[in-house]
Amino acid sequence: MPGLAECQSLLRLLIAKGDPKAIPLAKGAIDQFLNTVPASARGRGLRVLQRDALDQQDVAVGVQRSFAETVDAYIEGKLTEE
Repeated sequence: MPGLAECQSLLRLLIAKGDPKAIPLAKGAIDQFLNTVPASARGRGLRVLQRDALDQQDVAVGVQRSFAETVDAYIEGKLTEE
């Protein structure tokens, strides 16, 4: 899936940093991913990103956990739009 690995890597980095100011960057990466994949692959790709965010959330604490929760919530919203 084009762009999935890049988006996933960026989200992992942003979650690891946990900077709340980077939330728009994370949302932008997800939106850009959605704009580059065919409609038929969007849901599957979003679920991969969500699973990864949830995995990071499980081991994160503090601001990293909060950031991962925000990413998860954003992805969940996008999944309901699909």
